[in-house]
Amino acid sequence: MSQSSKPPKPPNSPKSPKPPKPPKSTQRRNIPPAPATPSPVPTSADVARLAGVSRATVSYVLNNAEAVRISEPTRRKVREAAEELGYVPHAAARSLRAGHTRIVLLPISQVPVGPLYSAFFNELQWALRRLDYTVVQYGSLGLSGDEAARAWAELRPVAVISLGEIALSAHNVATLKRAGARAVISLGPVGVPGAHALGMDQTEVGARAAEHLIGRGHRRIGVVVPEEAGLELFSAPRLAGARSAVTAAAEAGGIDIGIEQLAMSYTEESAAGLAARWRSLGLDAVFAYNDEYAMLLMRALQDEGLRVPEDVAVIGADDLLIGRLLRPRLSTVQIGMPTGDHLASLVDQAVREPSELTQRHDLMTAMALHRDST
Repeated sequence: MSQSSKPPKPPNSPKSPKPPKPPKSTQRRNIPPAPATPSPVPTSADVARLAGVSRATVSYVLNNAEAVRISEPTRRKVREAAEELGYVPHAAARSLRAGHTRIVLLPISQVPVGPLYSAFFNELQWALRRLDYTVVQYGSLGLSGDEAARAWAELRPVAVISLGEIALSAHNVATLKRAGARAVISLGPVGVPGAHALGMDQTEVGARAAEHLIGRGHRRIGVVVPEEAGLELFSAPRLAGARSAVTAAAEAGGIDIGIEQLAMSYTEESAAGLAARWRSLGLDAVFAYNDEYAMLLMRALQDEGLRVPEDVAVIGADDLLIGRLLRPRLSTVQIGMPTGDHLASLVDQAVREPSELTQRHDLMTAMALHRDST
């Protein structure tokens, strides 16, 4: 074959360009994208511009200043502007200007307080909030008085409401006041030196229950004392109140009345165990600490074949709704509690008018209510 008959060579195909090598610093690792620039934090000046008012007006409105009269339309404009911008007042700055915080510290209860007291504390918190206080619930489980006072003082509360579960001393109260607390208030049966006392005398509950049973002709009375830790703050004075009523009735009437302390935990097993030995105790009535323990024990007594009230009269305390729905309906001691608004006003007065002279307010009343179980 001649040279001219050879087929022409195909032209060389162009090579695809190679991608450039990444810089050495980025090889074999991923670099996250740069974060977006955060939006600037809105200020009171921004709120003032949007609402068309002065910064002072913004401060008066958002701090609920009562001494300055501001029309409701202006207040509404300021609040709407603050909401639109997402503006929240700086608590630390506000406290610095005022010289104190608006925090009321309420230690979380370490024991089950039941529906009556839970509703009362909820109402108190709402009432304090309406007075522009911030309620901070503090978990103080396991803290001693000194430890609790130092921990609470770190938050610089303007007031502390102690529930009485932690034994505070005059030194602890002084620690809180040096940290800015204008008022320390003890709530419960035990007062604290240097603190205002809001008394809730639990002995009255036990006394009213025992008097009711004695008045119904019962002479061998049991008093349930819960085995749960912490409830002795309530159960011990209730037992003491029942004992004092029995002693007074025996001395006044020259009659023989017996009273016996009965340990029981809030379990079906414990109630059943107490009910199983009831006949051997020779008791004809029982004050079962509160409605919840009373209902638990009453069911166990009935399961044991004992009739209520023919064989055993049963009375509780707190006047819970469910006790009225039982059959037989549960007799109880109705506890009169102050309203949350009343207690919040006492706290507010103690904050606004701090004084070394402490006051005591007795807040609780007790009255026996006769129903079918006695």
